[in-house]
Amino acid sequence: MTVSSVPPHSAAGLPSPGTALAIPDPVRVERNERLVRRRFWQKLRANLHRVPFLEELLAAYFCATDPATPYRAKAILLGSLAYFVLPVDAVPDWLLIAGFTDDAAVLAAAIHTVRTNLTPAHWDRAKQALRTETARSEAGSGTGDEAGADSL
Repeated sequence: MTVSSVPPHSAAGLPSPGTALAIPDPVRVERNERLVRRRFWQKLRANLHRVPFLEELLAAYFCATDPATPYRAKAILLGSLAYFVLPVDAVPDWLLIAGFTDDAAVLAAAIHTVRTNLTPAHWDRAKQALRTETARSEAGSGTGDEAGADSL
């Protein structure tokens, strides 16, 4: 281990505030994953024409649910996706102009943090899912199979 890879420590030998990487809580990550898997498609479909960042949202979902995604990246993305599906927000989603701005900011920060883990396959699945969900919505069958494009 090199000196540059060791986090700075205080005089007491503890990591300095803000310098140590946080280890995601496995219980919280599992709870977020259950919440996201249960509510994601319903929330997406209910707001299909109101959310301007659908492709990013879907790419994050496919990355977070990909078994090949590293645990830390998965935890970060699941946290941001859980924020999206939660019914209570800092800015309520039903507000016409500002409703999803907080969700977009949280997702953008998460994607920026784990951008190297978002593969071209995740983006391709997101584009395909968006086409599928848009076609389903235009055909008037937006309330069908809850798995939806998840099976892509």
